[in-house]
Amino acid sequence: MNNVSYYRSHLNGQLRLRHVGETVKLVGWVQRKRNLGSLIFLDLRDYSGIVQLMLDEKQQFADVKHEYLIQVEGIVSRKDVPNPALATGDIEIKVQSLHILNMSDVSPLIIDDVTDAGEDIRLKHRYLDLRRQPMQQTIRIRSKIMNVFHRFFEKHQFVNIETPLLTLSTPGGARDFLVPSRIHAGSFYALPQSPQIYKQLLMIGGFDRYYQIARCFRDEDLRADRQPDFTQIDVEASFLTQDEFLHLMEEAIAEVFLEVKGMTISRPFVRLTYQEAMESFGSDKPDLRFDLKIQEAPQPLLDAYQTAGFAGSYTRVLVLPAALSLLTRKILDEWTTFVKPLGLKGLVLLKNEQGTLTGSFAKFVQQPTELFAALSMKEGDVAIAASHDDRLQLLAILGLLRLKAAALLNCVDINNVAIAWMTDFPLFDKNEKGQLVSAHHPFTRPRDEDIPLLDTHPERVIAQAYDLVINGYEAGGGSMRIYDQAMQRRIFELLGMDDQAIERKFGWFIQAFHYGTPPHGGVAFGLDRLTMILTGTDNIKDVIAFPKNLKMIGLLEGTPSPVEPEQLTDIHVEVKHEK
Repeated sequence: MNNVSYYRSHLNGQLRLRHVGETVKLVGWVQRKRNLGSLIFLDLRDYSGIVQLMLDEKQQFADVKHEYLIQVEGIVSRKDVPNPALATGDIEIKVQSLHILNMSDVSPLIIDDVTDAGEDIRLKHRYLDLRRQPMQQTIRIRSKIMNVFHRFFEKHQFVNIETPLLTLSTPGGARDFLVPSRIHAGSFYALPQSPQIYKQLLMIGGFDRYYQIARCFRDEDLRADRQPDFTQIDVEASFLTQDEFLHLMEEAIAEVFLEVKGMTISRPFVRLTYQEAMESFGSDKPDLRFDLKIQEAPQPLLDAYQTAGFAGSYTRVLVLPAALSLLTRKILDEWTTFVKPLGLKGLVLLKNEQGTLTGSFAKFVQQPTELFAALSMKEGDVAIAASHDDRLQLLAILGLLRLKAAALLNCVDINNVAIAWMTDFPLFDKNEKGQLVSAHHPFTRPRDEDIPLLDTHPERVIAQAYDLVINGYEAGGGSMRIYDQAMQRRIFELLGMDDQAIERKFGWFIQAFHYGTPPHGGVAFGLDRLTMILTGTDNIKDVIAFPKNLKMIGLLEGTPSPVEPEQLTDIHVEVKHEK
């Protein structure tokens, strides 16, 4: 990259010993200032890094303050005492001239790798927070991820197509953000939760392979890994089987890791069915960087539960290796308190102390040796057992305890990357009224062998759906799509829609199925979550330039905000204020 311009000849972070003796022109913000009397030292920061400036006190630059934007010209010199903490720590700039480009008020936050500011201050003054090197690096990694995807999809003949941001509201599922029409009184557009229907129409339109860096919107409560407006890498392809499509997407993800992190990712990725993931890990997005697995309770333990008189319909066990000295009474009490609101009455603790079964529940176990053998418990191991009448609920709770156990045992290799496809999800869930709802979305194709079950036991039907899970995060999800009108109408009917509702919500979409729709499928990767994974942060706000807080407020610009009455009149909206 050529950075030579009127303002500068080099980037600050690029200067090294090879530049000694050169005259350079630099720009940047003053990060630190040290006045040693006869000499003044400034740390000058731009996006590439920091370089130290040395000024003679006689040059009368004492009025330069923190975060002043300055331009300097000077000679690169070797430092007497190098600073190993800086990439430029072997050199400094002996300043010959300095020009203040702009002054700065006192910053409300420390602009450094570690800042003293809370999240609200950082978001309110985001433009200052973005000057910090960790934020600069994260946002630039985000950009690099997008660039890798662009190159990959171009190489594989995908077409980059934009789809509408003002679209049709389809009630059900997540809430839409609505946009009132000024021209058509009483009518509304919706901001897209996904380009789903449009990208399927592009397949019907004969484009074969589509992708888009798509902005999407969902009016949902926020959490650490969710925002109301977010970005996804949206992909759709025709004439590929599920295996062929997943293989191609694995290649894309592997290229991202190689170019962004320099990591070679093993392929093919691990594949786990939804059933396997829940039974072994208690989650459909398991962290596979460690190998703690939920186990079926062996018969000696089931007998003990019966003897104790509090057996549920299902009993499962989590064995923690070498945890005897780590799992204290205090931690067990914390875990017990944690699981009770989730529906468990308590936890059973079983210890292998020098070949002897101990713990308050041990008195109910008649065959401890057989129990140790069945659970592969070695000396020093501890087993956590629980029982419940709801199998999935029990597995999910133990899945959460599995994560707590991994932290306790310190068995997660943070430098490792574990990637897997989760497959074979149920096509339908049931809501609180016992009605069928789509587990993924209503355009997901069932497995061919399960199609007859749509008429008899739809709750048993397995979908051709898949999620990409990386280090316990759902980084993407997709499915093969329904491509014949009769099946699509049948799915809508099973979801409780009559002909009128189908026509009103999706008639324009189903109409396209009359014209030779190709077999197709797709996926959407969450750009925000991928960036979180690749940068090692656990907060999605760290990877978005201008995020909202957990109350869905943009602290920087003050959104959402009231508007002028005339604007509401134009769009035929009346605001009712709560009394």
